[in-house]
Amino acid sequence: MNPWTVDPGCPASCAADPDPRVPLGELARRYAALTYTLTRAVARGDRLAEPTILRAEARAVLGALGVGLEVVGAERLSAAGGSGAGGGGGGVRAGGVGTLVVANHISWLDVIALLAVEPVSVLAKQEVGQWPVIGTLARRVGTRFIDREGSPRRLPCAVAELTDVLRAGTSVLVFPQATTWCSVPGGRFRRAAFQAAADAGAPVRPVTVAYRQGAVPSTAAGFLGDEDFTSSLRRVAAARQLTVRITAHDPLRGNDRRALAAAARRAVVVGGVVREGLCEGVTLR
Repeated sequence: MNPWTVDPGCPASCAADPDPRVPLGELARRYAALTYTLTRAVARGDRLAEPTILRAEARAVLGALGVGLEVVGAERLSAAGGSGAGGGGGGVRAGGVGTLVVANHISWLDVIALLAVEPVSVLAKQEVGQWPVIGTLARRVGTRFIDREGSPRRLPCAVAELTDVLRAGTSVLVFPQATTWCSVPGGRFRRAAFQAAADAGAPVRPVTVAYRQGAVPSTAAGFLGDEDFTSSLRRVAAARQLTVRITAHDPLRGNDRRALAAAARRAVVVGGVVREGLCEGVTLR
């Protein structure tokens, strides 16, 4: 099997229309606010990559769309001792290794919500770099792209490159499911990124991303299957009381990529702390 091959994920039909919806006047206001926010972000040029600015702009995008943000378990995504704003670069830690941040994947909105908590470098599929506006912004904030259509022999090189980035002190966000699912459990966690963490001696921070509308779990934010971006954006903008909850779990350490991947997925799915000793070769820091 080609190591770049990913699971099919959920079909677009899993993304439900928002209920309740905002009035048309509020929907128009949100689109206008989003346009203003994105235009301002593009105008910032390379300064957009500065942690304080990037966090503020990510929060502004959520605000423009009327999406609430809840953070549980940690004030930042990098492991203890890492740096957020004011640390000399997004997710850059002086004098130490970075953190491999791994999260379940539901929507394009996941990245914005996670950057609103702490700006870290993002690993994304190459196609994202070609998206209008979004691609431009992704490149300016230092997103690292992977060509999943490339030769299978490129995988060891990609792992080595990620290892070097972590060793240099940069924290990196990865979605190990490699595609989007409508709910947290989703698919399996691919192991390649965990090999990079093991080789770099970097901690792994599992993070759960979940969406609710009011008090009810919601798939309105889903960006699934072969759906186009505009349709997904329309649902998000139309949703009343949509909230994204970011739950950061205790960091993991280990030298076995299989054990790390299994423990990280268990933490993300269960939504709680993985206890020490559940996986051989994995300990909590």
